[in-house]
Amino acid sequence: MDVMVTGAAGFIGFHLSRRLLARGDRVLGVDNLNAYYDPRLKHARLEQLQQSESFRLAQVDISDRAAIEKLFRDQPPQRVVHLAAQAGVRHSIEHPHDYVDSNLVGFLDIIEGCRHSKVEHLVYASTSSVYGLNTGMPFSVHHNVDHPISLYAATKKANELIAHCYSHLYELPTTGLRFFTVYGPWGRPDMALFLFTKNILAGVPINVFNHGNMVRDFTYVDDIVEGVIRTLDQVATPDPQWSSDTPDPATSSAPYRLYNIGNNSPIRLMEYIEAVEEALGRKAQLNLMPMQPGDVERTFADVSDLTKAVGFAPKTPVKEGVRRFVEWYKEWHRPSL
Repeated sequence: MDVMVTGAAGFIGFHLSRRLLARGDRVLGVDNLNAYYDPRLKHARLEQLQQSESFRLAQVDISDRAAIEKLFRDQPPQRVVHLAAQAGVRHSIEHPHDYVDSNLVGFLDIIEGCRHSKVEHLVYASTSSVYGLNTGMPFSVHHNVDHPISLYAATKKANELIAHCYSHLYELPTTGLRFFTVYGPWGRPDMALFLFTKNILAGVPINVFNHGNMVRDFTYVDDIVEGVIRTLDQVATPDPQWSSDTPDPATSSAPYRLYNIGNNSPIRLMEYIEAVEEALGRKAQLNLMPMQPGDVERTFADVSDLTKAVGFAPKTPVKEGVRRFVEWYKEWHRPSL
């Protein structure tokens, strides 16, 4: 297939593009290569992707309406995986306009392109952050999510609502995937695993928020990518059981679906740190800190709907995933270690 992957130079976009290319798809990568984190890492990912003749890069900003319209017109894809976004809960507190530009304007530009190009299926990234103040565990796509606690989460919830409108009005098949704490090789430098590894190796204390009393559904990137590809291959359809009397948030009378995509096996943050220490063979110095604004204490994904729909079954234990990340990190930073 011809697949457009937005955010192709990003962490998940890179891994997804590599898998799509390996199975024989043609990938049009879209990325603006911004400096939210070190662009050298993005360029290094792209260098690997560009070794394939089936990969093309369009360096454009998704919030550039004219550029996106031209891209869809000149190189119309069959299917789209939309991963490009301004990420980060804490960054959204200080830089709200970045999230409106990328996550709202950019999303609208992409879904408009899908509509006019008659794309077969749009799969887009949502986030576990949409659960906000919810405390019922595990988090289910059938739960109401009207109480986000960060602008980042609010923009992602807005994406889900916009997608439903387009599925209903234009019969555009859309599927939203709520990612739960993705980690692995080539990960973002602002993510906890990258920061923990960097600081432990440097002998610098690591910041541990909420005094370590956090639980996360850490999900290895290869498991995420497998779920994304299986979802992309199964085009969303209307749910014949959906009722407007008791509306289910996860499905619709339109070709619309929402799924959690996580490990379905949360662990304590301190266990995660212990896995990093074991992989590095070094102990961490802990700087215990209070909870950060916009953060939540626990996440736990109910993935039963995705398992039923596409056979999603995460299989990478956290210790193994962390070990693979540490091996990659040491190779990536070999000159400075």
